[in-house]
Amino acid sequence: MNAHLATSTPTLGSHQRLPKGLRVLEGRAHGGARILALANQKGGVAKTTSTVNLAAALVEEGRRVLVCDLDPQSNLTMSQGFDPERLERSMYDVLVHKLPIEEIIQHAEFDLAVASIELAGAELALASMIGRERALEKALLTVRRDYDYVLIDTPPSLGLITINALTASDGIIVPVQCEYLSLRGLAQLEATLHMIRENLNPRVAIVGILPTMFDGRLVHAREAIEILEENFGNVVFKTRIRKTVRYAEAPVQGQSVLRYDPMGTAAQAYRELAKEVLALDEATG
Repeated sequence: MNAHLATSTPTLGSHQRLPKGLRVLEGRAHGGARILALANQKGGVAKTTSTVNLAAALVEEGRRVLVCDLDPQSNLTMSQGFDPERLERSMYDVLVHKLPIEEIIQHAEFDLAVASIELAGAELALASMIGRERALEKALLTVRRDYDYVLIDTPPSLGLITINALTASDGIIVPVQCEYLSLRGLAQLEATLHMIRENLNPRVAIVGILPTMFDGRLVHAREAIEILEENFGNVVFKTRIRKTVRYAEAPVQGQSVLRYDPMGTAAQAYRELAKEVLALDEATG
């Protein structure tokens, strides 16, 4: 391994390996669906791509899936063929105006609680509300028993919308680009999760770390995987999401990659990830 990478990662040092709560996906707090947030404050790590395609893969496995788009960019909503600018109501209304979430759910490859650019103003609107960190948790109570999984696509920040997602969730999947600088953000996410566990949601834990945009031809990418595995052990999913143009092409057609290119290696990668997620759920009950 490159010595510079191995010794220049103080935020992932041995004293921080496998912090309390990192590995265990605990039981559902309210029964019903397992709620998983895909979170990383760094943008461009394939959070939305992973949410869409993991959801589609879980549906293929016969699971009932709801996806919540909490990113004001609304890329997930668009990737399933919906125009955010034409939506009359969205997750903004659910979080801020307490609209029942059932009223904004659209049906596509999976059920989708849609987003719009209005979400950009949600943090300011929520800031003065009592219980602002639990707005999403309360909204999901009415539908949790209708699904096996709820997946939450979060914005690239650790603001109030992401805190809502972490507070509502049983577990976190962290997509991480296979580059050195992307790895350093994990420590900041861990610190936020520690705060969430102490003050808002003691059950939340990281389900797994998902290496994305992996190019096995690059020494740097392989070294990044080594650093992840050295610091986080079997918390790192075995699935590697490799770079391919298919992930960019599928949303243009309003489809997951599993529907766009069902026999391709890109689709198969998320099928493998879905099996890992299901195995974790079975192991933890």
